[in-house]
Amino acid sequence: MNWIYDSWPWYISGPLISLVMFLLLMMGKRFGMSSNLRTMCTLCGAGKTSDFFKFDWKAQRWNLIVVLGVIIGGAIANNYLSLNTVIPLETKVASDLKSLGFQSAGEAYMPDLLFSEDALKDPKILILLILGGLLVGFGARYAGGCTSGHAISGLSNLQIPSLLAVIGFFIGGLVMVHFIFPLIF
Repeated sequence: MNWIYDSWPWYISGPLISLVMFLLLMMGKRFGMSSNLRTMCTLCGAGKTSDFFKFDWKAQRWNLIVVLGVIIGGAIANNYLSLNTVIPLETKVASDLKSLGFQSAGEAYMPDLLFSEDALKDPKILILLILGGLLVGFGARYAGGCTSGHAISGLSNLQIPSLLAVIGFFIGGLVMVHFIFPLIF
């Protein structure tokens, strides 16, 4: 297997995630990406208008480094480790997506319909992206964390609320893909 062209196998990525979780647990930290939004809002002065943003953001500096690592790692993976952007999709799935307007289905990780410069000029796509971002942000706040926080950190800590949140995330994803998504496109 050529690791530059293919995704990393579970026996490499899984233990790496476990190692990171073990180190965070040993340091008394919890992993999650949505909590960084609160920290960044606090850095920008949101504590002046809402008590929710009044907290010691310096205690979360380590988590901001995680975000920086995700951005740098994503850039490296996209530019240097992902030479093959064709993704293996079932023929029926690719055909269904193409019938909905996703002409690059199976050819790129991010569909041109949503992620090209032209997409940002389309009011419908722009509204969908903004609305989707707001709903994800609200959902992460309402659930007490995002999918990565609950699914990786919460489940590794054997937290029942995280299990319920992850089940809710999956149900929401299934409802979106099978019922709402076809109505939108």
